[in-house]
Amino acid sequence: MSNTDFKKESTSSSIGISIKKFFSKIGLILKKAFKSVVSFFKNPVKYIKIANEKRRAVINDVYTPLVHNPENILEVNKLKMYFPIKAGFFKRTVGYVKAVDGISFNIKKGTTMGLVGESGCGKTTAGRTILRLYERSGGQVLFDGEDINKLKGKKLRAKRPELQIVFQDPYSSLSPRLPVGEIIGEAVREHKIVPKDQYDEYITKTMEACGLQEYHKDRYPHEFSGGQRQRICIARALALDPKFIVCDEPVSALDVSIQAQIINLLKDLQEKFGLTYLFISHDLSVVEHISDTVGVMYLGSMVEFAPTKILFKNPKHPYTEALFSAIPVPDPDYKMKRIILEGNIPSPANPPSGCKFHTRCRMCMEVCKSCVPNVMEIEPDHFVVCHLFDKEALEKNKEMEKELKAKTETKSNLTEE
Repeated sequence: MSNTDFKKESTSSSIGISIKKFFSKIGLILKKAFKSVVSFFKNPVKYIKIANEKRRAVINDVYTPLVHNPENILEVNKLKMYFPIKAGFFKRTVGYVKAVDGISFNIKKGTTMGLVGESGCGKTTAGRTILRLYERSGGQVLFDGEDINKLKGKKLRAKRPELQIVFQDPYSSLSPRLPVGEIIGEAVREHKIVPKDQYDEYITKTMEACGLQEYHKDRYPHEFSGGQRQRICIARALALDPKFIVCDEPVSALDVSIQAQIINLLKDLQEKFGLTYLFISHDLSVVEHISDTVGVMYLGSMVEFAPTKILFKNPKHPYTEALFSAIPVPDPDYKMKRIILEGNIPSPANPPSGCKFHTRCRMCMEVCKSCVPNVMEIEPDHFVVCHLFDKEALEKNKEMEKELKAKTETKSNLTEE
């Protein structure tokens, strides 16, 4: 037999083996699907009950109900937002993307809370879940002492105008087919904010408060600049007379000079109308300027929360330190002590065990790899989720290091023998 004939036989046999494997996999999938269909039709109630129990076990929606503090307009308690991962012919849930994983914080009336973190950490998802643009997977959200997630029908509709959002992109968040007057006034008419005879005057006042002129009513979004479009978005939210506004990176798509105008506008409107903001942003200097408190998120979890001055002066969590070290300083002689994080951000569908940040942390200990850190109040209103500030965790780490050292010594002795 020649070499060419031998090669042909080997390739044909390998193709045959791969085809067999492929069809055997399909056979197993079909068997599983058939079994699940049979079990569903035998007892659908039991099948759904088991599926719901599995979902509850994964989400683990356990929390202590909040006692409302009248000073706070918004109270978030162990909020979770898991997106199901579907796979297979019947699109069964095989896992969850843990976009928001048990965050807790409070916002006082008339203040601004900044929410910062890397792209994909769950900031925008948190804001949208609070407003019920996404139905939460677990946790509790109190707005003025009322659980938002328990509201339905007319009660929810009546509450909607009080909670508004300014979206990140002023280009895609405005309808190109409607004039500005209709964009701002559509929801005003729908929710009957003012009587019909006062409608036009009310829209004009709202536009003027946001730096827009009356003659802008008949223009379309494509006729405006980026900064003007963002003013339209703010006017649309303000027109419903809200108490609370989620500002989802409202200045990220704008240049620096326009950013300053929009930030100043938001501050002026807050003073004038007594608004409360949740300000989501990547720009830490903007967050420092506008916020009263700041929360730092990493991979769906809140790692640090404190008043703005305290947090920027004395960040404690290793991730917060690394994040703040990237803030540029306008001084050519200043030597920046940049902390560079190694490795990639883990997948929120399969987060690391223990502390989620331990795979990239320069101060990682043995206890970080297996134990979830507790929320520690290291000073008044300054909360950190880190083992470095937990005495019990540090003692446990010493024990774990001793055990690990003993194991390595025994292994080395065995190899020597």
